[in-house]
Amino acid sequence: MTKPNADVQQNTWEFLRDPMITPTGFREYDARWKYPDDINLPGITALGMGLGTQMFKRGIEPVIAVGNDYRDYSLTIKNALMLGLMRAGIHVKDIGPALSPMAYFSQFHLDAPAVAMVTASHNPNGWTGVKMGFERPLTHGPDEMAELRDIVLNGETVARDGGKYEFVDGVQEAYIDDLCGDFKMSRPLKVVCATGNGTASAFAPEILRRIGVEVVPSHNALDYTFPHYNPNPEAMEMLHDMSASVKLSGADLALGFDGDGDRCGVVDDEGEEIFADKVGVIMARDLSKIYPDSTFVADVKSTGLFASDPELQKHGAKADYWKTGHSHMKRRVKELDALAGFEKSGHYFLAEPVGRGYDCGMRVAVEMCKLLDRNPDMSMSDLRKALPVTYATPTMSPYCADTEKYDVLERLVKKLVAKSEAGETIAGRKITQVVTVNGARVILDNGAWGLVRASSNTPNLVVVCESPESDDEMRAIFADIDAVVRTEPSVGDYDQTI
Repeated sequence: MTKPNADVQQNTWEFLRDPMITPTGFREYDARWKYPDDINLPGITALGMGLGTQMFKRGIEPVIAVGNDYRDYSLTIKNALMLGLMRAGIHVKDIGPALSPMAYFSQFHLDAPAVAMVTASHNPNGWTGVKMGFERPLTHGPDEMAELRDIVLNGETVARDGGKYEFVDGVQEAYIDDLCGDFKMSRPLKVVCATGNGTASAFAPEILRRIGVEVVPSHNALDYTFPHYNPNPEAMEMLHDMSASVKLSGADLALGFDGDGDRCGVVDDEGEEIFADKVGVIMARDLSKIYPDSTFVADVKSTGLFASDPELQKHGAKADYWKTGHSHMKRRVKELDALAGFEKSGHYFLAEPVGRGYDCGMRVAVEMCKLLDRNPDMSMSDLRKALPVTYATPTMSPYCADTEKYDVLERLVKKLVAKSEAGETIAGRKITQVVTVNGARVILDNGAWGLVRASSNTPNLVVVCESPESDDEMRAIFADIDAVVRTEPSVGDYDQTI
């Protein structure tokens, strides 16, 4: 196949014929582009051929399960991707519209050696992409993505005979059965189910009702224009809306899901928005009682409580802080045989015997209901208040172009390490450690910290800060970290700030 071009003019003969792919769309652990600005349909077909070629190169049996999220262009993208896979000699099992975790489940259910999920995840409309994997429950990490990028961009795809198409019905029903089992709530529970009109609208209300929950609907009608907000439970806009719904309805909590259903956000009965890393600590506390001496993986954006919480220590829990990103986290959970992994973005990786190791917002919803069932005398706010108090920022993302962000980050890490080595302070406190596993997490002498890293999904950096002392200290940490960030002129405005 001819090498794709990085730029083919729209509304031309060539745009309908020649593959166009912007190289920056190949990210650390999946592929994402603005469509049709950065990739065209022949480019998607080239991507499918590249993925099929990679399967043969790696000796993977040529069978793949393929799904798509609920956006008006996702089916078109999936059809172009499947055409490329079939041209590469792959047997495609089309599972229809799906959540990303339903696609991951289909690998187990259909015993499929590979999976490809067409989704823009939580990105706004106009974005598309593919999450893919060969070794269940894992998805492509940096090595696999770099190999795929080179196959596609260097025109190394190979056409083979034997490709075929099969539509497989019933996966959605099997996925919901797998999630619910025969569990039924023994306490009454009223839950705001917030899906932002995204794909989870076809799943979450049914799942919650099936386990005996009273559902308060919140934007549960499928509508790929997202008329209220982009479904992203890390964004304050969605969390504020969930909070308002809880207060209006008197619900016990709100559960919110992103565009492809692999993430879950939580608001408690008092309307307090609990960031996902704190929800993770609540879950880890509960699970560590049932499974003592467990290992929990947390991403570098997450609270320091996984390591310092006395309740977790009492039950022998061990904490491991690792790279942000669903592929990195899934791999680490599997490597360490951890019980669960938690990401501040709302990805939870619940491994056997609780889940299957992949990130699934629906599984988190079911497990949160089970957790409340096991603690019938406690409300969600009681569980939140039982945690040691810390003061954390939301995830804040200043603009930085994809072509520049990693170089910018490298310089910022060096500046922060130099600050530490020179004995300088952040928020008036001594720096005890700079963890550079994924950007720079600057840890202070009282356990407070500030993080700067590059977003793997969007043209942004990511900044998060936390203090165990006070809101003022958290703000002072942010001010000092931001002052270093601002030394880089190519860094733009934040998407949200404190």
